[in-house]
Amino acid sequence: MAAVGLRGSRPIVRRDVDTVSKSAAKPRTAVLVDFGGVITSSVLRAFTAFGASLGGDPRLPLVLLARDQRSRTLLADHECGRLDAGGFERGFAERLRVHGADVPAEGLTARMQTGMSIDQDMLALLGDLRAAGRPVALVSNSFGTGTYDGVDLSAVADAVVISAEVGIRKPSRRIYAIACERLGIDPEEAVMIDDLQQNLDGAARIGIGGVLHTSAADTRRQLAERFGITA
Repeated sequence: MAAVGLRGSRPIVRRDVDTVSKSAAKPRTAVLVDFGGVITSSVLRAFTAFGASLGGDPRLPLVLLARDQRSRTLLADHECGRLDAGGFERGFAERLRVHGADVPAEGLTARMQTGMSIDQDMLALLGDLRAAGRPVALVSNSFGTGTYDGVDLSAVADAVVISAEVGIRKPSRRIYAIACERLGIDPEEAVMIDDLQQNLDGAARIGIGGVLHTSAADTRRQLAERFGITA
């Protein structure tokens, strides 16, 4: 319903904000998707299992990456391509040793990801979306080496945006904008699928919708029910 105000004798009609936004909104037609924790099994579970293998607090790797400033800087530099995998492994192994976990640096990132597997149901969903004419872009923060081995990324997505290759990592809004540019769409036409809320929050800052991923079946349902994206 329109709101009406009066200034002198002339009525001023203001269109309801929600009505304007709904009428101007573009339909969501494209999907941006994370890799680790969405196309693969949980990264958080893998890192926790690695922590348990060290014989101490299984949460130690995650706690350091989330709260220890030196570890956070190592991760940011690595994900943005300023530090190679070997440099990250040496630096993070040292941070683990400082906190009581004596681990060799070589191959550390691979050991941290041991047990992660490709979710075939998610690959099927992405394949269905593309077959239905829904463009898909992979938007991934890189980690270690060999992370994407065994997956034909060109068969998964129409565009691939890897943080180390573009020098920007999630949740920076710029990396999502790059993905939209490569798909030839506006951000308001896209939905981001990610297992971390902070990454969805970053995408939302430029108008991208969000699906917090827990399973392929739930993500398929959310895409259809919330955004009208079906395959």
